[in-house]
Amino acid sequence: MTPAPAPLAAIPAPHAATAVDVEIKKPAPAHVVAVLAFDGMAPFELGVVVEVFGLSRPELGDMPWYELRVCSAEPGRDLRVVGGFTLRAEHGLEALAAADTVIIPGVSTPGSPIAEPLVDALRTAHARGARLVSICSGAFALAATGLLDGRRATTHWRYARTLSERHPAIEVDPDVLYVDNGDVLTSAGSAAGIDLCLYLIRADHGAAVANTVARRFVVPPHREGGQAQFIEAAVGEIGPDAADDGIARSMTWAMQRLYTSLSVAVLARAANMSERSYLRHFARRNGVSPIRWVISQRISASLPLLESGEGTVDEVAAAVGFDATATYRHHFTRQMRTTPTAYRKAFVRVAARS
Repeated sequence: MTPAPAPLAAIPAPHAATAVDVEIKKPAPAHVVAVLAFDGMAPFELGVVVEVFGLSRPELGDMPWYELRVCSAEPGRDLRVVGGFTLRAEHGLEALAAADTVIIPGVSTPGSPIAEPLVDALRTAHARGARLVSICSGAFALAATGLLDGRRATTHWRYARTLSERHPAIEVDPDVLYVDNGDVLTSAGSAAGIDLCLYLIRADHGAAVANTVARRFVVPPHREGGQAQFIEAAVGEIGPDAADDGIARSMTWAMQRLYTSLSVAVLARAANMSERSYLRHFARRNGVSPIRWVISQRISASLPLLESGEGTVDEVAAAVGFDATATYRHHFTRQMRTTPTAYRKAFVRVAARS
């Protein structure tokens, strides 16, 4: 006998979807990077920004990347570029003011007046919480906003005096590749823009991602030394002679032994040179002393260890060759402008967000 159909009340009704039951997750908005284009600009620095933030990154899997917008005061107008060609920006200064990170390449005439609409757009972006970044003489545009007053900043060494004279409230440091003030960052000459862009990626996504992008660039993720190495030595003074080969050999040797004792005497023996000759040739080649270079390399080697969250600060210090944690903390703070503990916490927050 066929069973009687169940009463309607016994048949479960289809579950009605409600706003509480169904949560539609929207993808996080992309971090928008805006870069300024202007008439008479040189193309290299713009190209660096486009290469770093505008290219897709299949090597990073499905990790969300930046959204790049090229902006100008006159969107849609052909802009003359050094080298005899033109480009056209799709976005205006309102898009620049609305971005999360704003990058200003070198201005065409360092020290010349900065247009008020650009100054207003930069101030608006900063007031919204945007990160302002300059490459080379782009620091003059940031200086015009007053946001660098009372702060440390850098620019190409050729323009450092002009920047200091025109903006005496700024502490101009001509010997570094870049300066991070958190919300406003400045870099030295054009190639230092690569260093600063990789630094921004490191701050946003961690060392592993920055290293991956650097490999695609075929550049080191972090260069040592400052502009002094380019100011003090004429191009012809440093060549592939036997001394330079010995210096390079000793540096490679030292990089594999950062956890050991690396005095000038030890490094000089690795280069098969006298200590006096080694000191002279090393400083001429690298713009810093051997010990300062070793300290910087040890700090750099400690960053991935801090970012991993494994081991105490004492253990990290010992792993990269510091005899005392206090010495490590001193040099870390001097080089990174923060403490090892604060650095680690910052990257723990980055990992938690990703």
